[in-house]
Amino acid sequence: MSTATNGGRGSMLGGASDGGAAPAADRALLPSAEPVQLVDPDGQHNHDDRYPLPDGEQLLGAFGRLVAGRRINDQANALVRQGRMAVYPSSHGQEACQVAAAVVLGNEDWLFPTYRDTVAVITRGVDPLQVLTLLRGDWHGGYDPHEHRVATQATPLATQLLHAVGVAHAAKLRGEPTVVLAMCGDGATSEGDFHEALNFAAVFHVPVVFFIQNNEFAISVPLKNQTVAPSLAHKAIGYGMPGERVDGNDLAALLAVLGAAVDRARDGGGPSLIEAHTYRMQAHTNADDATRYRSADDVERWVPRDPILRMRTYLRALNLLTDEGERAFADEADAIAAAIRKGLNTEVEVNPAELFEYVYTEKTSQLREQAEQLREELARDAGAGAAPDAPADGAGDEGDQP
Repeated sequence: MSTATNGGRGSMLGGASDGGAAPAADRALLPSAEPVQLVDPDGQHNHDDRYPLPDGEQLLGAFGRLVAGRRINDQANALVRQGRMAVYPSSHGQEACQVAAAVVLGNEDWLFPTYRDTVAVITRGVDPLQVLTLLRGDWHGGYDPHEHRVATQATPLATQLLHAVGVAHAAKLRGEPTVVLAMCGDGATSEGDFHEALNFAAVFHVPVVFFIQNNEFAISVPLKNQTVAPSLAHKAIGYGMPGERVDGNDLAALLAVLGAAVDRARDGGGPSLIEAHTYRMQAHTNADDATRYRSADDVERWVPRDPILRMRTYLRALNLLTDEGERAFADEADAIAAAIRKGLNTEVEVNPAELFEYVYTEKTSQLREQAEQLREELARDAGAGAAPDAPADGAGDEGDQP
């Protein structure tokens, strides 16, 4: 069992280890000046010596998941408007981040998502209906985290990062090859939990990849009011781990950069911090009015950078994506959406007694008392409701007869 900490410095992701002077080692931890981009918004390949372009088969498969992810986002938003879901934080426009975070992991790895990462969880293989159970408004999280090695979607900011580090540390102590990928938004980087998680991960050299989706807003707070650091990825050097920046709407670059970080962690290289530059195209949730803090022009500027459009252009130019292939992806996405509609339009049998279950192994005296009070109230309501069909004694006087 090893409890070794990080006695040295990590090498730059995708670059050569620098065994020279300390300043050079420090520079090796810094992210690139510009976000890594392998396919530009026009669908053209940009060569990068550090990050090879994923092969066509991998890109085509991931593109199909992008299409499904967009369809899931649109369907979930529609169900919120129809009152079938309580809330849905959409990742519309951020699907490349969602898909890449899921597909770079192996079966033995863990994913720690936030409330906005529904598409990532589904891409990891969790049943869509189970994933959306929590957002429909249910006491249950919807799925078994151990079955797919996906933690429950975290609503509190950055708390899941600490949990992720704990799982990664445990895996290291057990000698397991597990890598943990922990997702968060730009707003979470201002939380104390973010600092504690990164510091512990670096000191104990655990196999975790911190993945920030910088979508420019923490609800209504713009990034400029969140930090004055050169970039969020620059924070990595403060913890002694490498940081990297990547175009968050470039599926190919995300697969390459995140894949390299996961490989590095699995090979004993320790933690790293990846910042994806993307944009939240829709409101924070259905409870948010985004027009109060940003203009339509701001959003419009990001439309040409859409992750689906650029990858489609790239794949079509190479004849990797055909009309038939596009139809197949669309049909598959529609089938997922149809299953979601059918499942969420089915009324759920609610058992109020479950309010008191699964909180403690043995109920406290207060819970037992409250449960009994609720049982009695429900019984009275049921009796009152049954009155018209089963009149009580004395009912049915002649004056009531037609």
